[in-house]
Amino acid sequence: MTAPVHVQAVEGLGTVTVRPLAPDADAPLVHAWVNEERARFWGMNGTTVEQVRDIYAHLDSLTTHHGFMVELDGEPVAILQTYDPEADRVSECYEVEEGDIGCHFFIAPSTAPSPGFTAGLISALLTFCLRDHRRIVVEPDADNEKAVRRMERAGFELGPEVVLPEVDLPEVFIPEKKARLAFLRKPA
Repeated sequence: MTAPVHVQAVEGLGTVTVRPLAPDADAPLVHAWVNEERARFWGMNGTTVEQVRDIYAHLDSLTTHHGFMVELDGEPVAILQTYDPEADRVSECYEVEEGDIGCHFFIAPSTAPSPGFTAGLISALLTFCLRDHRRIVVEPDADNEKAVRRMERAGFELGPEVVLPEVDLPEVFIPEKKARLAFLRKPA
């Protein structure tokens, strides 16, 4: 596997490790996660393992977008995607500031959810994302109330609802999306 880019002990949770997602090795697991009904807002329902691999291989080929596997004590528990908002469709919907980073989080299904798991995991991911940036922008699906509320609990300030335009590239198609922008500034 690829070397970690962030390792953080989270009290009461364990050690969170963030490493680059390996498209070939990680595609079968990611495919299983993103094809569950609960993952419908991630936008990959109905994909094949090969399509998941191709999507993350495309992401891996870019210098502006990055996919990461998040592990807790060595077990995969989430996907993190980061991106330069200037190089993304979100830039058409808000005024990008220097030091902004865009993020997508996907927390894997759990058979034994534990109190504080999501909050602890997100706190480690926010620490990683703000390490070299001043502000995070997220754009969960506007109809995904659970994700919007989760961002609020994590300290994000809600912004407007926007419509992200579709992206149609030879490597990947991303449909239009009604999203709710939210922002988190790095503490002074």
